[in-house]
Amino acid sequence: MLFLLRLAARLPLRLAHALGAVLGWMVYLCSPRYRKDFKRNLATAGLSDFRLRCSAVAEAGKSVMEVPAVWLRPLERVAGLVVEVSGWEHVDDGARRGKGVIVVTPHIGCWEVVGQYVASRMPITVMYRTPKIRALEPLMRIGRGRGPAMKSVPADLRGVRAMLKALKRGEAIGLLPDQVPGIGEGEWVEFFGKPAYTMTLVGRIAEQTGARALLCFAERLPGGRGYRFFAEPMLAPRPPESALRALNRSLERLIRRRPEQYLWGYNRYKVPAGVLPPDAR
Repeated sequence: MLFLLRLAARLPLRLAHALGAVLGWMVYLCSPRYRKDFKRNLATAGLSDFRLRCSAVAEAGKSVMEVPAVWLRPLERVAGLVVEVSGWEHVDDGARRGKGVIVVTPHIGCWEVVGQYVASRMPITVMYRTPKIRALEPLMRIGRGRGPAMKSVPADLRGVRAMLKALKRGEAIGLLPDQVPGIGEGEWVEFFGKPAYTMTLVGRIAEQTGARALLCFAERLPGGRGYRFFAEPMLAPRPPESALRALNRSLERLIRRRPEQYLWGYNRYKVPAGVLPPDAR
């Protein structure tokens, strides 16, 4: 498997994306459950346009095929794939405050590029969960562990402590805010009008440390041209709105800008093991 992934990492980005689009359609057509989740999640967000769905299916496949290059190429080459940058001044401003920066990156565009690009400009610590395919874990740790520039920590108490230490040093940390958390690590909050179990970690860390939380996104550019890095402040809560609802509203706003690049096949609304469903509270 590692040989095939290293081979895929050598592909030009344009070819990797073309193959990814084919892969996206193969999975969509061959997996009824995936197709059902894909359509349902788009409909929940009020995005039922057929052309948009077709684009989103292809973009989902691209997100898979670009990972080998992002994980296995040298950091400077990966960072070089970012050909346009918007909003880096927000990162600089957060760093100047001396309390660190929380890089909040949902499953949109190439989220793996976000951490790599930030690592090329300032140290970052990112959190990872053990993948379902255990054979991919060593590769994931290689891709998300770039020495002093980029460290990966497990999604547990030890990892949270490492992130707090990174912020104390004035560094950045990276979190995926739309990843379904485990029991006791989230709350039911509306996401596109439907309750989704939402992680509380972003808000807890921001409140505890005073670090600035920024929404970051690596937009996939057409024709394999590379990526556009984008950063902006999170939306502030509108009383009596909770901080968690403001987080999800920030994600919704970003996703509506490039809905075709969001990972609609991800089961965002699932009920984690041991968690009471929202209608049982």
